[in-house]
Amino acid sequence: MRIGVDASRLAVQARTGTEHYTWELLNALGEVDRRNNYVLYCNRTPAALPPLPPTFMLKAMPLPRAWTHGRLSLEMLRHPPDVLFVPAHALPVITGPRSVVTIHDLGFLHHPEAHTRIQRLYHRFFTRLSARRATHIVAISEATRRDIEHFYGIPAAKISVVYHGVHPRFHPQTDRHKLEATLERYRITGSYLLFVSTVQPRKNVARLLEAFAAARATLASGTLPTLVLAGKRGWLTEQIERRAAELDIAHAVQFIGYVPDADLPTLLSGALAYINPSLYEGFGMTVLEAQACGTPVLAANTSSLPEVVGDAGILVDPHDVAALADGLVRLIVDAGLRAQLRERGLRHVAGWTWERTARETLAILERVGQA
Repeated sequence: MRIGVDASRLAVQARTGTEHYTWELLNALGEVDRRNNYVLYCNRTPAALPPLPPTFMLKAMPLPRAWTHGRLSLEMLRHPPDVLFVPAHALPVITGPRSVVTIHDLGFLHHPEAHTRIQRLYHRFFTRLSARRATHIVAISEATRRDIEHFYGIPAAKISVVYHGVHPRFHPQTDRHKLEATLERYRITGSYLLFVSTVQPRKNVARLLEAFAAARATLASGTLPTLVLAGKRGWLTEQIERRAAELDIAHAVQFIGYVPDADLPTLLSGALAYINPSLYEGFGMTVLEAQACGTPVLAANTSSLPEVVGDAGILVDPHDVAALADGLVRLIVDAGLRAQLRERGLRHVAGWTWERTARETLAILERVGQA
């Protein structure tokens, strides 16, 4: 069978959620699938590729604008594969006879204020269109599946939930020299709490800052960690930075920018705790990565996060600053709680592998492609 893949996200060097998903899933498919041939369609030649077998062929089709609905659509018209797989939201307007799309989240419907007007219009139109036209949909969590059913009226039989995995590089880092060198490179000193995501309002960073300020006010100065915010600058980042100054905690909050894949396991392993107070997540991959590194997790009790965290973290109402602050204080002062969450997290994350993700996704692609 010939499987076509919109692999344009492989060409993005500063990978975030959907780019990581595309990279890791294709890498795992290359390891588990020796039956099918793949064509990876890209809008430009990627600087690097996963170590894929010869059954995976890269087809770079450069076009400065309208690549998905222009150049990729033309390719589907001329040379349609048995099934087209789009790993993130937007099918081309011409798909060929069969298609599978992964929809990660409908955050643009839950929190439209976190997107520009153009982004909202694009996502609203093309995600709905893709959901209706796809032969089958992959949702990355039960929360996303429920949203697709609710907002778009898609029948449950057309949607499969396939969870993300965790790359083996995420494990407790015990090399003290490597940890110290990494922290020195980012100018992090002392203990720290870690937040990893694009800095934007939907991620609830403003309330996290307020909760951090409240937690600091209740603790003795000798026990105070730094709050490290890692991630690409996003929509309204400057407002978040101003809020830290208004709360008089700018000296205790460190913005370190985008963190490459190679450094993230070390930064997670060195953290006192990983914090994800997001108002909405389609999955929350870094939660699992933190657990795999043996780092305690504090997360919001909304959207997909409870199903990802399981019983291996503290869940709080992300709208409740006092609850967030209380969770931070508990993690900072209670070493026994941190040790308990560490062990629970390592047990919980053991079954979340990209091999499982690849095998479940492959079963869907083969079922659709051979129908």
